[in-house]
Amino acid sequence: MSQPHSHDQHEHPDHSGHEHGHRHGHHHHHHGEPQEVGPFPWRRMAWAAVLVLFAIAAASLVQVRSGEATVITRFGNPSRVLLEPGLGWRWPAPFEAAIPVDLRLRTTSSGLQDVGTRDGLRIIVQAYVAWQVQGDPDNVQRFMRAVQNQPDEAARQIRTFVGSALETTASSFDLANLVNTDANQVRIADFEAQLRKQIDQQLLTTYGVRVLQVGIERLTLPSVTLTATVDRMRAERETIATERTAIGKREAAQIRSAAERDARIMQADATVKAADIEAQSRVEAAQIYGRAYAGSPQLYNLLRSLDTLGTVVTPGTKLILRTDAAPFRVLVDGPPSLGTKAESQP
Repeated sequence: MSQPHSHDQHEHPDHSGHEHGHRHGHHHHHHGEPQEVGPFPWRRMAWAAVLVLFAIAAASLVQVRSGEATVITRFGNPSRVLLEPGLGWRWPAPFEAAIPVDLRLRTTSSGLQDVGTRDGLRIIVQAYVAWQVQGDPDNVQRFMRAVQNQPDEAARQIRTFVGSALETTASSFDLANLVNTDANQVRIADFEAQLRKQIDQQLLTTYGVRVLQVGIERLTLPSVTLTATVDRMRAERETIATERTAIGKREAAQIRSAAERDARIMQADATVKAADIEAQSRVEAAQIYGRAYAGSPQLYNLLRSLDTLGTVVTPGTKLILRTDAAPFRVLVDGPPSLGTKAESQP
């Protein structure tokens, strides 16, 4: 019991000692609190580290959209190309950056171009080009380097290429191969194929661009060329008309010659047939005369005399002849009497 008392006396010798002991005890009381809540700052640091790591991971992910390619640049220089749609990765900025490149189909028009044809005439032509960036790493990077991933700049430079190619292509064709009323002579498809052949490889090797289609949007003629074209067409029509007229005349002459030949042949055949009929009629007439003479000689002589008169005497004939001579005797004596002649015969 005395030890606690001595302790009290030692701990509280006076008022100042009591206050010192009180402050000492209070000091120990405050130093005991941090030891009870010590683990919480470490948890906050762990959560902060997790959040930082998550932010770094999110900044390292790259989404590749359909119809696009993503170029990963390292300190501004292309290092690799992501082509498959989905998620990819890169080092966070400023180490690496992701730049999307559009791979969709685009069309570009050349605008109206005044070009010359092979036969020295001028035409105004406008062409279009359907193109897209070739979807492989080399050509995607080539497109990036050539136009800094600017499709509008690529379209402007493609128009320049097409304008130059139009001039070269048009010089390989006559105007009649492009503008003609005869569809068989028009070669627009050949014109488009040659135009595409000229720009296809150049655009691929220079810009990484693949040409899918080339076509002629518009083709017109300047006033000078239009006048020359009309004159040429008129000359062609006149030539065709002259040729057809000559052909018609030649065919008409052939038809006329054939008709005349056929007429001569028919006339000769008719003459031969008429001669045959006349000869046959004479034979038949001789037979008739023979039968008439055999039946009645006086009647035969009378008929023959009348036939002779009909042949000799015409409406304008004037004759002075003896009437007592044949064949006029019958006009005076009349036909002989068959009975009288029969009586006079023995």
